[in-house]
Order: sequence, then structure tokens, then C-alpha cells
Amino acid sequence: MVYILGGWQSDYSANWARQGMDLADAFAEAVGQGLAAVDLDPADIETGHVGNFAGELFAGQGLLGGFFGQVHPALDGLPTARHEAACASGSVAILAATAEIEAGRYDLACVVGIEQMRNVAGQVAAEHLGSAAWVGHEFQDARFLWPRAFSDLADEYDRRHGLKYEHLMAIAENNFNNARRNPDAQTRDWRFGPGAFTADDVANPVVEGRTRKQDCGQVTDGTAVVFLASERRAKAYAFLRGVPLESLPRIRGWGHRSAPISYARKVEASRDQPYVFPQVRRAIEDARARAGITDVSQIDAVEVHDCFTATEYMAIDHLGLTAPGESWKAVEDGSIAMGGRLPVNPSGGLIGAGHPVGATGVRMALDAFKQVTGAAGDCQVEGARTVQTLNIGGSTTTTVSLVVGV
Repeated sequence: MVYILGGWQSDYSANWARQGMDLADAFAEAVGQGLAAVDLDPADIETGHVGNFAGELFAGQGLLGGFFGQVHPALDGLPTARHEAACASGSVAILAATAEIEAGRYDLACVVGIEQMRNVAGQVAAEHLGSAAWVGHEFQDARFLWPRAFSDLADEYDRRHGLKYEHLMAIAENNFNNARRNPDAQTRDWRFGPGAFTADDVANPVVEGRTRKQDCGQVTDGTAVVFLASERRAKAYAFLRGVPLESLPRIRGWGHRSAPISYARKVEASRDQPYVFPQVRRAIEDARARAGITDVSQIDAVEVHDCFTATEYMAIDHLGLTAPGESWKAVEDGSIAMGGRLPVNPSGGLIGAGHPVGATGVRMALDAFKQVTGAAGDCQVEGARTVQTLNIGGSTTTTVSLVVGV
């Protein structure tokens, strides 16, 4: 059993280049603030893992595990590794750390998710992020690759089941509304005029295909850090704080699946299946099975990968909140809203809170920790004890889901 002791998240509205910060500065801030939040010393860390997608492209920097030794002399000599799985990089870093703990190699791991993305022009950022697709083989006619890819996903839902744009915009509005309660959300102070959540070409312009501005997750600079512990280390930590071990959240289940990198090949393979992305569904089910969860009603909230509204629309039915193709029902009846049957993205998600690619999976785990410990502030889902995450890399090429609970 692997426990989450806590962590820290940066302010996702920050622009590091404008503040004179680089990756090393942001990394050091995350580890330092995280240690302070969890009341640990640098010498307590036994292994370090970093989730990062494109440090070489955005900042010309690789080998990010080497930043641990820069943070504090006690971390010089720490075993470290950097993990890349596009937007699922942070979750894969968590899985690597948990595997080391479960193998008995180490008792306390520090997992940092980090990405700098606002230091280049938007077109350049889109090109960098496009490296998670099958380069030279797909979406070559698109100026903005990922908005086009998930426009194609919306088209696929429309072909199979029908799709109304107002349902996608209701998803966007829900995420932006949730983000207003999140003090670290990139869009917490954003306000929108009339027509912003409609198919108005001026108020909500087209980006690619049927993807419009309000359908998109944010380009973000950000970090998140979590500290993971073995049962032995968690017992000692709980004892020193005078709390029972049972009060500490643990990763109760995990799912990790990969599919071919080609979007077209994924969709063609699922042509006669109920779910558009069977491997996403399997990752969700694997996590629940390992956690002993047999029904979606046993989940209190979810943090899902809404890089675009169409992605969350897909996530809703793949999570089993509705039958395949009927995600619109959970949108219309308020199931996904705060106070609904299964609140989706209380944090604001990638659309509202922000999406520093390599940090997103770590941030999701941290938000799950906050929810099940009642520490989510104005984003708190009342009575939350079990939270599931769904983190996706590429066009669902890599999918990781965690179940966090107490």
C-alpha cells in the first residue's frame, strides 16, 4: 500500500519567463514548498521522480532529475528519474515511484510534475505539443494539431450518437465556474461576455474544425509535487503527528493502458465496440478493480483530463456515469456539477485550472488528496472519501487512472 502524505501546487496563472524564473527555479520552489507543506526535511526523501513532457523543446533543458541535487545538499546523491508520456507524464512518474515503494527499495518518494509552456509564441507551443502525435503521419493539414484531433473526436461522437455543441459549452462553463473557487487556477479571475459559450464566431472563435476557443484547455507554466510513502514510513509519519494511519490517504487502485499512437487506428479499432477508446475504459476499470470498487456510485468525485471539452465528454461515458454516447444526460441533469451525482473537476480541470502538461497528473493526485482529507477549501466536495483521476497522453495513447481514498 502506498500512502500520499501531501504536497503543493504552484499558482497556474504565473508566467515564469516574465517573472525571471526558469525550470530550475520553479523546480526548487516546488520541492521546498512541498517539504514545508508536509513538514518533512530534504534528508527524508529517498528517491525522486519527475514528470515532464517537453522540457527540451520549450526550455532546451533535459535531465530534469538532476535538479533535485540543486535544491539542497542533502539531495546530492539521491536516485532520480524523469518520465515522459505526453500529458500523462506526471501520472507515469507517480506509477514509477509507487513501484519502487512496493518493491521495498525505498520508503519515501518525492514526485514533481513540471512544465514551462508560456515562454514561446502560441504557434510554436502548438508545434512542440504536436510531438505527442504521430509526427509526419497525421493531422498534417492542421495549424493547431490537438484542437483538430479533438475536433475529430467530437465528429466521431456526432457520427455514432449525435452531439450538440451546447453540451460541450456546458462542460466548459462548469470547469470555468469551478476554477473561480480555486486560488491556484489560471482562469480564476477571468470573466466572459455575452456569447462566449455559444457558436458565435466573434465571441468564441473557431480554432480548428469544430473546436472553438472555449473548448480548449490552457497553455500553462506550473508545478505540482506529492510525497509518497510506504506503510512503514506512513505509520511513523502518522505517529509523530498524533493521527491514526487510517486518516492518511492512499492510492487504493491504479490503471495504466497504452494504445497505438495513431488516432485513426484507435478509432477504427473501436468501430464495433461500445466505447470510442476501449483502453481508456480499461484503465478506469483496472483502477477500480484494484481498489475493490464495483460501481461508479462508490466514487465521490473525479479529476478528469479535459484538454478539450470533447475529451471530458468522452470521459463522462467512459467513466460509466452514463451509457456510451449518452454523456449529454449527465451534463443536462447536473450530475457533473458541484453538488451533483459525481462532481467532475472540482478544481476547474485543465480548462479552468490550467494544463502544465507534465504536472497535470501530479496535480490531479494532489487534488484527490485534498478532497479526501477535507482540505480542498472552496473546491471541497462534501463528504468526499474516494476520488478517481483520469490522465491522458496524446490522443489517448497513454491513459493512467488512480483511485485515492482514506
